[in-house]
Amino acid sequence: MAKKSQVNRDNYRKELIEKYAKRRAELRKTLHNQNASIEEKIEAQQAFAKLPRNSCPTRKNNRCALTGRSKAYYNKFGISRIALRELALRGQLPGVRKSSW
Repeated sequence: MAKKSQVNRDNYRKELIEKYAKRRAELRKTLHNQNASIEEKIEAQQAFAKLPRNSCPTRKNNRCALTGRSKAYYNKFGISRIALRELALRGQLPGVRKSSW
């Protein structure tokens, strides 16, 4: 089980990402606009710098929904490899079974 502080930190980051997503999209659009002047682009960069660091989507870690583990995360299932194996062996994941050859 992961530390509660780590899980809470990632939940906080997720909230900030959702809160600032629209603002970030507007600023990004301004920066990528070829018709925008240099002054507008500089203002957009400064506005980006004023946003909270944790509102950037790349700072969010994917975590297992069951254990909070951040490594070996399977995006398709939303859980870690260890939890995936345990659930698959118990037969609690439909369409998934342990391979043997």
